[in-house]
Amino acid sequence: MTTFIQLHMLTAYAPANLNRDDTGRPKTAIMGGVERLRISSQSLKRAWRTSEMFEDALSSHIGVRTRQLGRKVYQQLIAGVIDEKLAMTISAKIAEQFGSLKKEKAPKDKLDNIDIEQLVHLSPEENQAVEQLVAILIAENREPTDGELKLLRGQAQGVDIALFGRMLASSPEFNVEAACQVAHALGVSAVTIEEDFFTAVDDLNLRENDMGSAFMGERGFASALFYSYICISRDLLLENLNGDETLVKRTLKALTETAMKVSPTGNQNSFASRAYANYALAEIGIQQPRSLAAAFFNPIRVEDQIVKAIQQLQQQRQRFDDAYGACADKYYEMNMEVGNGTLPELLEFIAQ
Repeated sequence: MTTFIQLHMLTAYAPANLNRDDTGRPKTAIMGGVERLRISSQSLKRAWRTSEMFEDALSSHIGVRTRQLGRKVYQQLIAGVIDEKLAMTISAKIAEQFGSLKKEKAPKDKLDNIDIEQLVHLSPEENQAVEQLVAILIAENREPTDGELKLLRGQAQGVDIALFGRMLASSPEFNVEAACQVAHALGVSAVTIEEDFFTAVDDLNLRENDMGSAFMGERGFASALFYSYICISRDLLLENLNGDETLVKRTLKALTETAMKVSPTGNQNSFASRAYANYALAEIGIQQPRSLAAAFFNPIRVEDQIVKAIQQLQQQRQRFDDAYGACADKYYEMNMEVGNGTLPELLEFIAQ
């Protein structure tokens, strides 16, 4: 039986533009026939994975996601005084171990065609293997052998890869199934996107001849209380991390704390959009997981949204338990509105 850890959170944001669509407008979704503010799971995962908090907790176990591995290798080789033509050959051979290279007929930059076509997630071990190989090739001024180019690692311990998975189209035997599923965060109430018209003033313009602004622009913004849901297969996470129980516990604690404290960075300088979760419910059990998003299919319309949303979440959980039997073996609640629970206790519960 698989042990699942489920985390449900409610986080209140003042007006902000946390996650933009292709027009710069805050992302939305229709739920219950009503438009809601939305933060994509991709935006959430990147904010958590690249945060200082996650880095501090798991620094030596975090991978790198990039298309530009070939460029990085090329620059290291050139810095090591390797001939430019040889550096291009070596960089291409190393980069193509992780994915197909671009084949631009008329590249704007000579390095474009040593870029990998798709983003690839390198584990810390793979990144280190590349660094070591480059150092050897610089010292010996030669191309790598076929054996040296076997840089992919099947037993990689990158916690971000273990949590969120990776797919290598050209080497599927090194794919990693994600142990952590993250839902798009959705507002619990209806939303109206507002537009902020703004200007920037030239400090040296004394307005003797020109009374106008130096710049004008518009940006959308909105406020919402978000429901977020994370589901983790603890067994798969342990398997992905090669049975390292200590690292599993560190990863679970780091992910939980980061998810409760770190915000997406979209327009953060303009809105100071930083928030902690007001409420968190963690559940552990072997039962089939279920989101509690059904609690908010009818949008909350009362003024005291936080208290009402917590009540609806608790009621939804109880309704599932009443109908299906206990949907988790145990749970822990941190409810700031009534002063129940603390983050340290929640982290210990998650990591047990």
